[in-house]
Amino acid sequence: MSCVICDIAAGTVPTECVWRDDQVVAFLDHRPLFKGHVLVSPVDHIETLPDLPAELLAPVFGVVQRVAAAVVAGLGAGGSFTAVNTVVSQSVPHLHVHVVPRTKGDGLRGFFWPRTRYADGEAAEYAARLRAALG
Repeated sequence: MSCVICDIAAGTVPTECVWRDDQVVAFLDHRPLFKGHVLVSPVDHIETLPDLPAELLAPVFGVVQRVAAAVVAGLGAGGSFTAVNTVVSQSVPHLHVHVVPRTKGDGLRGFFWPRTRYADGEAAEYAARLRAALG
């Protein structure tokens, strides 16, 4: 059975990657809550947060922490929202942490979140800004 996040990590599915090392991949969500919405995942196929081996906690959440800072530094967000779905509402059965840029008055309320789309070429620009902020 194919896993889109495994395929992204393997480089066989095109995406706007903002971070990649041997253990962690971070890329723009193709249907962002707000532009600059990043998904951070272990490269290895791990389905849920409870399945994440202890030795991967620091690598995965270290990147989550860096991306949370990058959406502020690189995109001018006021802060970020970070979330992990485990099974319920987990659209892909591969652990992924959402890091969503936030600004005061952005309209995000409760769990009824509208999605948006990038204009042609816009995802590449957002990804480049985040890559620059991540160093």
